[in-house]
Order: sequence, then C-alpha cells, then structure tokens
Amino acid sequence: MDVHPAIVKTKTLTWPDESATEAFAARLAEAPGVTNALIALRGDLGAGKTTLVRHLLRALGVQGRVKSPTYAVVEPYELPGLNIWHFDFYRFGDAREWEDAGFRDIFASPGLKLAEWPEKAAPVLPAIDLDITLTTLADGARQAALAANTPLGARILQGLDHEGQQT
Repeated sequence: MDVHPAIVKTKTLTWPDESATEAFAARLAEAPGVTNALIALRGDLGAGKTTLVRHLLRALGVQGRVKSPTYAVVEPYELPGLNIWHFDFYRFGDAREWEDAGFRDIFASPGLKLAEWPEKAAPVLPAIDLDITLTTLADGARQAALAANTPLGARILQGLDHEGQQT
C-alpha cells in the first residue's frame, strides 16, 4: 500500500448500533470524491464490513439485493453515471488471479471500489484512498478507525468533518 506520510489523516468513530452505521454510510455517500475512491474495509469476521457496504450502496442508490462477494470475489453494481465494485479478497490466494479476472482494468477505470480483506491482495492493489478498520466493542458497538492515505482520501475525510460527523 502506497501511503504518503504527509497525507495520512485519521479519525476514530464509535457507532452504538446499526442505525449509526447507516447514518455514517449516508454521510460517506455524499462526501466529495467518494464515487472515484478505493475504500478498504478491515476487521475480523462479523465486525460489520459487509453491513457498512450494504448501507453505503443503498445510500448511493443501489436497489435490489446486495450480495456479499465472498465466493465470487467481486460483485459489480451499475447506476446512472456510476460504477461500483464490491470486492471480498478473503479467499484470494494468487496474484495471477488478479490478471486473469481483469481486476487491473477495473481498478484503472473510474468508479467506486470497496475492498474487504485488502491485505490478501496487498501486492497487487493500487494505493488505498480511505482505510476503514472496524472493531466490535464489548457492548456490541462498533469502533471505526478511518485513515486517509491519499489526497482523495483526505478530501473524503474532510467532507465527513463538514457533515458534522462526531468523533
């Protein structure tokens, strides 16, 4: 992962319940530049990565069933003027799969890329704009650590601040 030390900005949030996750996703959907970002989602199994993605996709206007790409590796979504790809690299095991599946072309094209388990594809992933690491707290709440790694990620994080997001 290419990270520029002068660009890295961080923010930590606590979401007491799923409605707080949904509210964050709605703010994220409106953040400047998010529709052209690579957002990595990290956390243990059950931490809420796919739940966050589902709420974000709904906030962006995706209708119908939002499936987890655990077995397919990627689920594409098309909206007017916006392409979205939801990746789950949990089962990703070989960098040759990257080329064979055409992922290089997807990541080179405009649109939103959401990547769960990005560490499994780290050698081939481009620079991650925004890293979101989810942790389940003892009371069932979620803690989200956000890290902007690129100028685009910093713009997204700054846009969340302008929406009145509490830390």
